[in-house]
Amino acid sequence: QVQLVESGGGLVQPGGSLTLSCVASGFTFSSSGMSWYRQAPGKEREWVAQISSAGGASTYLGSVKGRFTISRDNGKNTVYLQMNSLKPEDTAVYYCKAWLGVGYWGKGTLVTVSS
Repeated sequence: QVQLVESGGGLVQPGGSLTLSCVASGFTFSSSGMSWYRQAPGKEREWVAQISSAGGASTYLGSVKGRFTISRDNGKNTVYLQMNSLKPEDTAVYYCKAWLGVGYWGKGTLVTVSS
């Protein structure tokens, strides 16, 4: 079955960096576009970034563009989200998503940006 497992979250000070990972299994990873979403406390889940199946194209939420970078390693069935210059408003649970005709989600990893 499809599984997505996120990791790499934690507590970081404003201005710091984190790299999230999402390891996928149960489907042909190299054929699937992948996305990162986040859900802040008391808010709806929002899309953050997406990357094409081969990794050649990516798009970003306006508020993270220039600070976050999505990438993937199809040999490792893993998608990454490099987050730099983190702000308190980036605090959220971060989820990866695979679209396979229906959406599949991981359980998320918590990122807390606070001094």
